[in-house]
Parts: sequence; structure tokens; C-alpha cells
Amino acid sequence: MKYNEITHFSHPVHRLQFLYTEVPFKCDGCKEVGIGSCYKCSTCDYDLHLHCAIPSPSISHPFYTKCQFQFLPRPPGPVARYCNACEKDVTGFVYHCHSCGFDLHPCCAKLPTMLDDGEVKLYLYRKVSAACHRCGRKGRSWSYRSTCKKYNLHVACVKEMLVDTWHEICDGASGSNCRRGLGTNRIPSLRGTLQNYHKKRKGKAKKCCEIAGLALQFVISAVLGDPTTLIAGVVGSLMSK
Repeated sequence: MKYNEITHFSHPVHRLQFLYTEVPFKCDGCKEVGIGSCYKCSTCDYDLHLHCAIPSPSISHPFYTKCQFQFLPRPPGPVARYCNACEKDVTGFVYHCHSCGFDLHPCCAKLPTMLDDGEVKLYLYRKVSAACHRCGRKGRSWSYRSTCKKYNLHVACVKEMLVDTWHEICDGASGSNCRRGLGTNRIPSLRGTLQNYHKKRKGKAKKCCEIAGLALQFVISAVLGDPTTLIAGVVGSLMSK
């Protein structure tokens, strides 16, 4: 359910307004990247993913049938924790299973189990036997794989592609052009980043250049927290620039 305006425990000073942005942002709840629908305090430049702004107190997940995940505002305990979906560090909001010790970023916990771009259907798997088209490795994090088995991408690799491109543009930009580690104007060309990546690595890693553009757009938009046709189209236009 979406509300035009909400109050949130993490930012009690001001109310947060629902808006749609085509500019990437860093969520102040889970500390992960986002785009599309969010809740924002423009006064403080405070942003939350939809899933972080209106979390479920507890959730279950088909990949962990014996687990009950509780929403927590911060990782439990003094030991560093990582997300079992994308294998990235957990530094903010998290869904945690006290019994098994598993952790999921809010957006990872809500990743759609199926993405359909009209031509290619991609299904979310906990593990796949095929190699990822970006890193060339098997296993690792959750993956999106097409029914034809032609396209396979780790959720972790999608995040790495995004982080790599934003780091590249920020390293070459002045502070005014870089917002909390993210490019303010647009997402740099992912295609260019992949080509640069493949100059250093050969073999299976090159296969990710073969991934259908629209399928990749849907995976990226899902990982960013807004798996909609609209935002997938936006991601596609940004990728082409």
C-alpha cells in the first residue's frame, strides 16, 4: 500500500512524501541504491525505498521455508553481517531470522520471483548450476535465469555493475556533481562499463554482452527496488546514453 505522505521512526523530524524519481539515490534506511518510487524528505535530503519506508514486521520467503524474518532497523550483534541474497554487507535496515541467522536487505527480500519483459521471462533462483554471464562463476548469490537458460545473472553482479559505473563517473566528477557516491544526472552507460570489464577478463564473462537489453533492464530495476515496466524503460534509456 502506498501513501502520499508518511511519518517514519528513522526520521521523526519531518514527514516523508511519496515521489517517483528517475535519479538514482542511496536509501538512508538500508544504505543500498535505489531508483523510481521512494519516500523523501526534501528538506533533509533523506530517502527511503518503498520497502524500507513501509516494511512488514515479519516475512517468510520461499527460499527459506523454515525461517521467519523479522524487520530490524540495524543488524543484530557486533559481528559484521551480509545479505544472503546478494552477499553484500548489511549496514542498515534488514530482515533477520533469529533461528537461522540469515539476513536479507529489504529490497532483496522483496525481489520478484519472476520478471517478464514481454519476450524473455526471468525466474529468481537461490542457486543455479550455470555460470553467470557477468562473472563467469557458478553459485554465489541468488540469480535471475531465463526459461530458455540463455540469460543468467547473479543479483550480486547486477549490484556490482551499478556500483562500478557510479564509482567511475564520481571519480571523474567534482563533488558538486556527485551525490553521496552516486551520479546526480544519470546512470553512466552500463554497456560501456561491461566492455571495459571484458577487456580485462575473457571467456565466459563476455557472454553478458549478449544479454537482451530489456531483460537486463528489468533485472536492474528489480534490484534497485522498483521492478515496474515504467522504471525498466527509464533504466533502458539511461543505459543507452
